Amino acid sequence: MMDSRFQLKWFIDDDHSGMLIKDFLKKEEVSRTALTDIKFKGGSIQVNREEVNVRYKLRTGDELRLLFPLESPSEGVKGEAIPLDILFEDEFLLVVNKPAAMNTIPSREHPVGSLANALVGYYQQMGLQATSHIVTRLDRDTSGMVLVAKHRHVHHLFSMMQQKGLVKRTYEALAGGVMLSEGGTIKEPIGRKESSIIEREVRDDGQYACTHFQVIKRYPTCTHVKLNLETGRTHQIRVHMSFIGHPLLGDDLYGGDISLLSRQALHCKGIQFKHPILGTEMSFLAPLPPDICAIMKEADI
Repeated sequence: MMDSRFQLKWFIDDDHSGMLIKDFLKKEEVSRTALTDIKFKGGSIQVNREEVNVRYKLRTGDELRLLFPLESPSEGVKGEAIPLDILFEDEFLLVVNKPAAMNTIPSREHPVGSLANALVGYYQQMGLQATSHIVTRLDRDTSGMVLVAKHRHVHHLFSMMQQKGLVKRTYEALAGGVMLSEGGTIKEPIGRKESSIIEREVRDDGQYACTHFQVIKRYPTCTHVKLNLETGRTHQIRVHMSFIGHPLLGDDLYGGDISLLSRQALHCKGIQFKHPILGTEMSFLAPLPPDICAIMKEADI
């Protein structure tokens, strides 16, 4: 019977001969928590198919295999049969194009129908025992790219990459009004507005936040812009664009015009990263959704 546990495998070369397994796995960024789970929750460390412990000294030609315990789906996230727009999938990760009006994870206001619910349902259909590990979240009404890890260890590797700025996302938006500059950088700290649980604002005691923008095309009443983030604060693009006097179309929370669109005109169009296991450079694009395209087409007339 095939072992359904998530596993990693390495063939030891001369450079790593003589290393203890615990030191080798530390170099490979396997966390202490993961090793504890492997030891006590049904995982296994094997060399040449024989069970060993982390004190084993590796030799050239050894096949080191790490088997992680089976994951339990999150109790609070019920699997649902919701169609997914999957742009890429392998045994380690998924890249999904999320529609607007879908939460990334369940909330009190929207306990069902989230991307996490859809993922758990998809995994159940596949027979994969896993929970949803969402690496890059989007606001409910922001559409576009979401990166998902299929296993906790892969999520851990992505988190390390995010801390180093190695997962890069590109956004496109329709900003209200005609922007005069070709582009620029907004460096303004963002914090929670005292009178609201949800709303953020630029404030001196906020967290450092940096947004780069570039004009793609100007229309009579709005501007199509490309945006890249150096930081990932809640509502960062929406707050920064509102702060410079160009709130996003449809963004009623931050002063945007809602006459043409009932959600913020913001789309995560591109994502780039190095595959955390295979090391290959990955890059994906998700075209602008019909509601944003329709506004640009109308504005072009």
